[in-house]
Amino acid sequence: MKQQFTIVIALLLSASLNAAQVDTISIQSSYLHKASKTVVITPTVSKTKGQHFPVVYLLHGYGGSYANWIRIAPQLAQKSDELGIIIVSPDGGKGSWYFDSPIDTSIQYESYITKELLPYVDEHYPTVNKSTARAITGLSMGGHGGLFLSIRHTDLFGAAGSMSGGVDFRPFPDNWDIKKSLGAYATNKQLWDSNVVVNLIQGLRNKQLDIIVDCGVDDFFLQVNRDLHKKLIELKIDHDYIERPGAHNGAYWNNSVDYQLLYFKKYFDLHI
Repeated sequence: MKQQFTIVIALLLSASLNAAQVDTISIQSSYLHKASKTVVITPTVSKTKGQHFPVVYLLHGYGGSYANWIRIAPQLAQKSDELGIIIVSPDGGKGSWYFDSPIDTSIQYESYITKELLPYVDEHYPTVNKSTARAITGLSMGGHGGLFLSIRHTDLFGAAGSMSGGVDFRPFPDNWDIKKSLGAYATNKQLWDSNVVVNLIQGLRNKQLDIIVDCGVDDFFLQVNRDLHKKLIELKIDHDYIERPGAHNGAYWNNSVDYQLLYFKKYFDLHI
C-alpha cells in the first residue's frame, strides 16, 4: 500500500513538473495607446531543452479578452505540451475585429498584433521565427481576425483558421460595435466592403495559406461561412471546410480548437 502511494505521489509531481508554462504578459502598445495583456502557453522546457517551437495565435470573440481562451478550453496547456506548440492569446479589445480603424486611433489591432506582439513573442519566447511556423485562428470576431490578418500578412503567417467566424459582418450592420470602427454601413459601404474576409480572399493565391474553417450548424454565422466556402471553391483556393453539430458557444469552441490545433500541427510538421 505504501509503495502504491509513493508511486501516485511521484506521478503527480512528475505531471506538475512537466506541465506547460502559462504566462500573462503585458505589452505597452504605441498603436493602442495603452498596455495590452496576452496569455502565452509554452511547452515544457525541461522535456525539450534548447528546442524552438511553432506558434499558434488564438483570437477571442466580441466582448472577450486575453483570458477567454484559457477559460473556454482549459486543455490548452496540455495541448501545448502534447503538440509542441506555443499558444498565444492576445487581447483584441471589446469589438476591434482585429483591423486598424480609419476613424479611431485607439483601435489599431492589425498594427499592434503584426508590428508589436509578434516581434515581442519572437524575442522573449523560444519560437521558430518564420511564417511557416506561425498559424492564427480564433472564434467569432476572432475567426474573422485570424483570416483577415493572415490574408493581409502572408509574409508572417503560413496557416490560418476560423471557428464560427464573422467572416462577413455586413449582414449585421448594427451589431458588435463595428460602426464604431468603420462608421455606419449606409454611409461607409466601401470601408465595410474592404474589411470583410469574404472580399479579401479575392487577392489570395492558392497555397499562399493553409486554411481551415469550421462552423456549427446552429450558428447564426453559418450562412456567411457557407458563402466563404463557396467563394473559395470558385477561386480554386484549397482549404478545409467543416460543419458539425453545435451553436455559437463555448462548448463548440472547446471541441473545435482541438481539431484546429491538430490541423496546424500537421502543417508545421510538413513545413518546418
